[in-house]
Amino acid sequence: MGAMRAHTEYLWFETDERREYVNITDRLEAAVADSGIQEGLVLVSAMHITAGVYVNDAEDGFIQDLDGMLETLAPFGSDYAHHRTGEDNGDAHLKSILVHHQVMVPVTDGHLDLGPWQQVYYAEFDGRRRKRVVIKVLGG
Repeated sequence: MGAMRAHTEYLWFETDERREYVNITDRLEAAVADSGIQEGLVLVSAMHITAGVYVNDAEDGFIQDLDGMLETLAPFGSDYAHHRTGEDNGDAHLKSILVHHQVMVPVTDGHLDLGPWQQVYYAEFDGRRRKRVVIKVLGG
């Protein structure tokens, strides 16, 4: 087996809405292809405290259910202690913790090794400004 290699790319987002869920699976697949790595892992990490990354179904009903659950657990507009700093995004910080800020996906034979319905999503909870995600492909 050859030496381990690393390939890094960044995805930039500036969503139109405060909350959006963006399927980034194809962009990750392209990063794996660009890396030339055949066997390894892809680390995908949102580089902001009000965004996240998750793996799940690409079905619209699921995304509505996810959004509803997150809004129930961390509703926008509630009186969060964080708002005493002058911010209004306390809910976004909590939502990002609930979906997590990063995922790791296996790479097999030069492709993402996802289950039959799995897709990778960027979850934005305080959008309408420029944010990024790092993609780190590791392997050989």
